[in-house]
Amino acid sequence: MDKDTSPGRSGARRSWMNRLYTGTGVLDVVGNRRRWYMITAVIVLICLLSMAVRGFTFGIDFVGGSRIQLPAGGATTEQVETVYSDVIGSEPESVQTVGTGDSATILIRSETLSADELGALQSALFEEFQPTDDSGQPSRNAISASDVSETWGGQITRQALIALVVFLVIVSVYIGFRYERDMAIAALAALVFDMLVTAGVYSLVGFEVTPAMVIGMLTILGFSLYDSVVVFDKVEENTRGVLHTHRRTYGEQANLAINQTLMRSINTTLIGALPIIGLMVIAVWMLGVGTLQDLALVQLVGTVVGAYSSIFFATPLLVSIKERWGPVAAHTKRVQARRAGQAPAPERSAAAPRRRPGAAGGDRTAQTPRSTGSAGPVPGARPTGKRQRRH
Repeated sequence: MDKDTSPGRSGARRSWMNRLYTGTGVLDVVGNRRRWYMITAVIVLICLLSMAVRGFTFGIDFVGGSRIQLPAGGATTEQVETVYSDVIGSEPESVQTVGTGDSATILIRSETLSADELGALQSALFEEFQPTDDSGQPSRNAISASDVSETWGGQITRQALIALVVFLVIVSVYIGFRYERDMAIAALAALVFDMLVTAGVYSLVGFEVTPAMVIGMLTILGFSLYDSVVVFDKVEENTRGVLHTHRRTYGEQANLAINQTLMRSINTTLIGALPIIGLMVIAVWMLGVGTLQDLALVQLVGTVVGAYSSIFFATPLLVSIKERWGPVAAHTKRVQARRAGQAPAPERSAAAPRRRPGAAGGDRTAQTPRSTGSAGPVPGARPTGKRQRRH
């Protein structure tokens, strides 16, 4: 089946893309904000249900336990799990390969083991796989073991919550002074949405919650705030003096601001995501740095979620707050009423005669007055034989 390559359709497509890139209002985000509210509500509901039902997979730093690490060599995770089960008598929490090539290691995470159990496990792993040290000689010291207390994870959590509260307070004060109360409310609502969705994605997919993930959460909040401030700055510019005109509403000017900053938001998200993806590929998969994996994952998820909230949630919410009460609500009603009263009047038929009011008998057909000047008699008029009296 041949593709439609008609000039009209291709021209319309180019026109749509050109309007999208130049930001001339091709997307009606504010006008369709009820639809975006429904989508946002569904996303939040799914994340909340996942956190309530599935919960989170907390790392060893939060729940405590033992961590054993050895060079991968020719060993596989299944073989390591078998050795662990034979020595300890239970299954490990997780066994995973970190890194690639000669730098690949196998990381075992389990419940807290006693010193005798750790010693026996190290001996069994050494006898089975003969790991080598930096000199290339088989060595039992190539297998490292450590215990992590859950108290340390609790301290990290408390410090992160304190930092989060301080961050939100500072952000509220800044936006409140820089812009206005309604913008501060919308920006904070977008930040809460970003945190809920990012945490929900970790719960849905089963990503491990680590201190690096908590630190990354604070990072993505800064990115989300930056994107929202960029859009709000354009909203403030477009709506300056809008209450003194009757041509466009506050919501229409805010929607124009979204379109004018849309490509900037998309480009910023892509530019921010590419280094994160590079970090995951090089530092995590090639070099095997597990901490960077946790940091990169939360940043990648938060970058995408922050871009969505700044475009499809924060600004529409700002317009909804403005249009509920106050001068913006009154102005919007006046503009809509003015537009409703500008309906075109029914056209008068060209064949209908024009009429003018008569003296006593009502209206009568308007006639063209005869010329009484000196240009001569009216064509077609019958001469009367009398001279016209001059005044």
